[in-house]
Amino acid sequence: MFKIITKTGLAALIAAGTLTGAFGVASAAEGFRVTIGTEIAQEDYYSRRPDRRRGCSPRLAEDIARDYGMRRTQVVDVTPRRVVVEGRVRGGWDRMVFANVRGCPLLRR
Repeated sequence: MFKIITKTGLAALIAAGTLTGAFGVASAAEGFRVTIGTEIAQEDYYSRRPDRRRGCSPRLAEDIARDYGMRRTQVVDVTPRRVVVEGRVRGGWDRMVFANVRGCPLLRR
C-alpha cells in the first residue's frame, strides 16, 4: 500500500513540474497571458510619464526658508540658476539663495 501511495505522489510531482515548465515557455510567447486572481495592469507601469519637474519651485524655496526660521518669506528673484528668498529673522531682514534645480539646495544664507 505504501508503494502505491509513493508512486502516485511521485507521478503527481512529475506532472506538476511538467505543467509548470510548459507554462513558463508558453508565457514567453507574445499575446499569451495566464492570470490567476486579480490582474496587474502592465500598461500602467510602462505608460507612466517620467518626472518632468525641473528647477526649484518658488513655493518650495519659501517653505525651506521657513524651516530655517525665516518669517514672512517672499521670493524676490528667480533666474535660471538661482531662486532668492527674503524674509525676517531675529536681527532684521535676511536673504537666502537656493539653486534652481530640483530639491532647492541652499547656496547662501
